[in-house]
Amino acid sequence: MPRIAYVNGAYVRHSEATVHVEDRGYQFADGVYEVCEVRHGFIVDLGRHLDRLDRSLNELRIASPMSRAALVQVLREVLRRNRVRNGLFYLQVTRGVARRDHVFPAKDTPPSIVVTAKRTDAAAIARKNAEGISAITVPENRWDRVDIKTVGLLPNVLARQRAKEQGAQEAIFVDADGTVKEGAATNVWIVDGDGILRTRPSEHGILRGITRTTLLDVARILGLKLEERAFSVEEMFAAREVFITAATSICFPVVTIDGTSIGNGRPGNIARNIRDAFFAVAEKTLI
Repeated sequence: MPRIAYVNGAYVRHSEATVHVEDRGYQFADGVYEVCEVRHGFIVDLGRHLDRLDRSLNELRIASPMSRAALVQVLREVLRRNRVRNGLFYLQVTRGVARRDHVFPAKDTPPSIVVTAKRTDAAAIARKNAEGISAITVPENRWDRVDIKTVGLLPNVLARQRAKEQGAQEAIFVDADGTVKEGAATNVWIVDGDGILRTRPSEHGILRGITRTTLLDVARILGLKLEERAFSVEEMFAAREVFITAATSICFPVVTIDGTSIGNGRPGNIARNIRDAFFAVAEKTLI
């Protein structure tokens, strides 16, 4: 069965899906996106993802392409047409198509929207959870508004490529003062020597991850000691556990960073317990 994409009002074969050469997403990375997990036929945390989409659009002054109710129907239809019950969807909205010019196009220029969906490899995810992953640290070199989920991800791309070339699966951005920011596509958490779960506050400098937000709820329900505060690279290396979170991974344990083992070099119990409880706590929207 061919994959199906939604592009500006039409459901088309994924292999034939196209956008205009002067779409501002292509020309300027002038757009935003969301990625959302689908599990057991439910969209996970859809409301929070769409709330963040609205915020990103508002911050960049991009009009919404349709009502929320209409968008939810499009998402469901793309998932149904692709027969995705366990996987994810990708949603991108740009400022639309216009003659190339840095300033905004005319106000009546309609935004562009693309939605795709795919199944994920459950065996590969289970293997990463069981074995853990490796990460590297890289200097922070992104623009200041990483709280907006834009498609301008070139520093993230280069960081992930650097990680791959060093045999790792994630790159962790570090500020000039030595504090940990976030992963190239994830939020970063540690469990310190006293068993306290820590993650950087999301007021500034990181993306307010939706999975991160739900995992805060999970941690409270599990009765874990929790602190939202910045932590240093040294604290990260000394932690009992390090793990990363995102809609595409939920909670992957990190067992080595820059070639140094974290804790005993094996996935920890807190990451596993949080992951096991996640789906029961998350918002679930039936496809």
